[in-house]
Amino acid sequence: MAKGKRSADSKGAHRQSKKLLRDNVRSITKGAIRRLSRRAGVRRLSGEIYEEVRRVLKSYVESVVRSSCAYAEYAHKKTISASDVVNALRKRGQILYGY
Repeated sequence: MAKGKRSADSKGAHRQSKKLLRDNVRSITKGAIRRLSRRAGVRRLSGEIYEEVRRVLKSYVESVVRSSCAYAEYAHKKTISASDVVNALRKRGQILYGY
């Protein structure tokens, strides 16, 4: 082997660590929840409503993503497309147009 040349095995292969996702629902701010509530016509919000909204929103998104994954797996795809999400929403009875 020539000097200065090393095989890929001896280079110390870099292992990429998996990124841990935790508590992302906290990024839904109090102001964002207030704006959504105002759009829905709510005048006053209790202090406990913010955590409850975050909990409900997280379960809703998890449900839509789970259904979207099922559509992608059935089609033997590794990437979830917009049509998978639209079909998942249609299954829930929330039809989305213009994708």
